[in-house]
Amino acid sequence: MKHLLQRKARFLSYFTVIYNVVEGIISIALGIGTGSIALIGFGADSFIESLSGSVMIWRFTQRTVSEVEEEKIEKKAAKLVGYSFFLLGAYILFESLRDLYLGEGPEPSAVGIVIAVLSLIIMPWLAHSKRKVGKLLNSKSLVADSQQTFICTMMSVALFVGLGLNYFFELWWADAFAGIFFTGLTFKEGYTTLKEEKMCDC
Repeated sequence: MKHLLQRKARFLSYFTVIYNVVEGIISIALGIGTGSIALIGFGADSFIESLSGSVMIWRFTQRTVSEVEEEKIEKKAAKLVGYSFFLLGAYILFESLRDLYLGEGPEPSAVGIVIAVLSLIIMPWLAHSKRKVGKLLNSKSLVADSQQTFICTMMSVALFVGLGLNYFFELWWADAFAGIFFTGLTFKEGYTTLKEEKMCDC
């Protein structure tokens, strides 16, 4: 049973990396082509999310010989995921403040809205699946990774709302304010993940 769950965890992690890399490339290419900072930022966010998925691939491909060794790998993976939260939050905050300072909002993009909708369909399923498998495996790192995938769902919401308001109502600042709001969420999750990892050392 554990072997099957670990194999599913690897599948979800590989899917996370592949999907986010493809999404990131398409989003950045469209962003450059249309001059949309929001799409470029969303694409970069996809690459950051793939970092967390890569950590999970590393974690579930390790060959352990004892429960003690497996616990050490679990703690290290949880720590790496926790730091990736701060990396993601810092990037979101930087881009949001930069947009507000320069007065630059996302350019109207119907294709960008389609990308956001697609992400809103896939990411919730992916986050739920990771969380379920993580709890069954008692893997704090995979559960934490599921939270980051959920945050990326929220980023998709922010992109959808930001591009939608700009596309239909020309409210360029909506995306930046949504980004600032979600920055607080990512920092909170990063702190919680690292705190839980340290508590495991007691």
